[in-house]
Amino acid sequence: MRGRVHGRLPGGVRRVSLWRGESVLLRGFQASDWEYFQRFEENSEDARSVYRVVPPRSAEGHRRETEELAAKPVDEEEFALAVESLSGKETVGAISTFGVDRRAGHFRYGVAIDRAHRHRGYATEAVGIVLDYMFLERRFHKCVAEVYAFNRTSLAFHGRLGFVREGLLREHEFFRGARQDVVVLGLLAAEHRHGGGPG
Repeated sequence: MRGRVHGRLPGGVRRVSLWRGESVLLRGFQASDWEYFQRFEENSEDARSVYRVVPPRSAEGHRRETEELAAKPVDEEEFALAVESLSGKETVGAISTFGVDRRAGHFRYGVAIDRAHRHRGYATEAVGIVLDYMFLERRFHKCVAEVYAFNRTSLAFHGRLGFVREGLLREHEFFRGARQDVVVLGLLAAEHRHGGGPG
């Protein structure tokens, strides 16, 4: 059945939209989200942590790019969504899936939360929602994540989600003027803790 489903399942479990958690809503990007992208890109540390530092762009450039993103057809397995806080009704981050391999049954993901909105459980809940969707609805077997070896916060975050360290890519990325090792982490569908609390 498409769309939001209400009511109760056997055992008294309330059924609501998969994309809505206790503190965040994952939704498609809107043209009005351009200010989020501009704000994120202007913080060099944030930009570097998820992609790379780029020269400043105009507000019009951000508007046009966000309009194009908002108008893209929905891909059911490789997508980018806004993370919106339910309390403030504002865009606080983004989450995406990529590197999908249907034959092998695995995918990758990335999440970014504004510095001003971190340590509130938003990332944990957003990632949990996406994992539920990819494992329970799309029948994937494994999620793979790559984290800089020096990023202890992110490594601990993935550990709380149940990810297991699977390997090390030596001097695999270039970050802030130096070659960096990257830790490869994996989570199997059977290891995913559905509906986990904030972390």
